[in-house]
Amino acid sequence: MDKRAVDVAIIGAGTAGMVAYQRVRKVTDKVVLIEGAQYGTTCARVGCMPSKLLIAAADNAHQMRLGDLFGVSAGGMNIDGRRVMERVRSERDRFVASVIRSVEKFPEEHRLKGNARFIGSHRLAVGGDLEVQAERIIIATGSRPSVPGFLKSAKDRLVVNDDIFEWQDLPDSVAVFGPGVIGLELGQALSRLGVRVRMFGVGGAVGPIQDDTIREYALQTFREAFPLDPDSEVKKVERVDAGVAISFVDGSAGEKTETFDYLLAATGRRSNVDGLDIQNADIELDDGGLPLFDPHTLRCGQSHIFIAGDANNSLPLLHEAADEGRIAGDNAASYPEVRVGLRRTPLAVVFTDPQIATVGLTIKQVEERCRGCFAVGEVSFEDQGRSRVIGKNRGLLRVYGEQGSGIFLGAEMFGPAAEHMAHLLAWSVQQRLTVSEILEMPFYHPVIEEGLRTALKDLNRKLNIGPVPEEGCTDCGPGV
Repeated sequence: MDKRAVDVAIIGAGTAGMVAYQRVRKVTDKVVLIEGAQYGTTCARVGCMPSKLLIAAADNAHQMRLGDLFGVSAGGMNIDGRRVMERVRSERDRFVASVIRSVEKFPEEHRLKGNARFIGSHRLAVGGDLEVQAERIIIATGSRPSVPGFLKSAKDRLVVNDDIFEWQDLPDSVAVFGPGVIGLELGQALSRLGVRVRMFGVGGAVGPIQDDTIREYALQTFREAFPLDPDSEVKKVERVDAGVAISFVDGSAGEKTETFDYLLAATGRRSNVDGLDIQNADIELDDGGLPLFDPHTLRCGQSHIFIAGDANNSLPLLHEAADEGRIAGDNAASYPEVRVGLRRTPLAVVFTDPQIATVGLTIKQVEERCRGCFAVGEVSFEDQGRSRVIGKNRGLLRVYGEQGSGIFLGAEMFGPAAEHMAHLLAWSVQQRLTVSEILEMPFYHPVIEEGLRTALKDLNRKLNIGPVPEEGCTDCGPGV
């Protein structure tokens, strides 16, 4: 077996791995980037970008259906599933090709192809004929869909999001398991493209929403388009001649069975560390076999090993993966000096319609931090001026502020232009602005952001600024 010694070995050439490589290379040229599969990030190949391409087609179809609202008619509408999927694949391939070109610009001697596994805390076997001795190691192996065992009864009609983007045409029907981010985005898009969709969940969750008021509002909105049971009781999944037969309890109607062309498992993702022989790395693992690590340094215990991106199963978002790649890369390069890296204000967006956005602290985190000493402002977009003008007047925004200090803590939103307002709010949280300071910022008219101002004004009226008793805000109350 050939042997090679380097300062830093990076396992995985996705977003986190590539950013880590670029940071390490600023310090040392003795680095290798190891990829076991094909180049091209999860985002470009099977995640953010192809899903948004499918959503774009669905949004256009939906907007055409709204023509009568504005007195506009373009005649009959036809959805050509083959052309829809052809554009999804074509544009997806452009994004992937761009990523591949970036990787191929790295020096050839820095790129290794083959599955890596630990054969010691500093030693990696790559493929079957190379051993890499590394002073420091970064794990950036990403994640993959996780499918519960009972769904596998769908056999060849079981698909995950990776599979959908290879479809040559749209099916007639799809059962979606998992109303999380992936399930909601793809399920709604397919429904708007004429596919019969029914969605099943467990535990009552709707996307990443933590605020009960917004979750209930969102649930009712989605249900107007397709059946969605966030806490379903599924009795049986069976592959039949016509597709996949699913038996379930349908409320007061009792048990029923429906057959679908496909079953989409959008039931979460799992870290790709299980093929690394991680037990040989001499680091502490949790009960699920994942390395324990410091989220501020990405270091695994007191070791020379770091873990970044979806592999650590913490914040599976592209911008977080890039930040973690930077932190892990800097610390691996400067080891044994390890520093806390910049972690930005939590920000997440779900590209449904209306969109879902979460910013800063969740309502549950606010309750834990403030012990009841907080206030909540709210606005409905049903009568908001600009939203009514454009026919997108469905939504709810709730914003959270701390009593006493008046500091803006976070927000959840289900409504129009959430992706844009979420950025404004995330910047405000990161700058530790008070609610009154945000309200001093300019708001144009007529724009959807005026709804944000209404919510902030509502919050500001409920905030009592000044010293708060140590025992808590017993006089002013939570203001919800």
